[in-house]
Amino acid sequence: MITIYHNPRCSKSRESLKIIEDSKKEHQVVKYLDDVLDAKKLNHIINLLKIKPIELIRKKETLWKENFKNTHFSNNELIDIMVKHPKLIERPIIINGNKAIIGRPPKLALDII
Repeated sequence: MITIYHNPRCSKSRESLKIIEDSKKEHQVVKYLDDVLDAKKLNHIINLLKIKPIELIRKKETLWKENFKNTHFSNNELIDIMVKHPKLIERPIIINGNKAIIGRPPKLALDII
């Protein structure tokens, strides 16, 4: 089953979800701003994405720029920041089995479904 970590207010996330819905494949939508990820789940997603935690952070968000920019954090500290501030998590994240992508641009969703 395909899982999309989705923010309905994000146009890229909505476009990715539409691609998944149009594929008619079984999927679940996780609104990660409402159903906040814990550190264990976030670690798992980062491992599936094969990236470093800093690569999952939305560095253009005002919250990041005003509170965290130009400061060094360990990977665990970055994960804790994302757990406390899920708005900073890049979106959408699409997982299918043991593969995962960030759906930017949304057409990348086609590669995983």
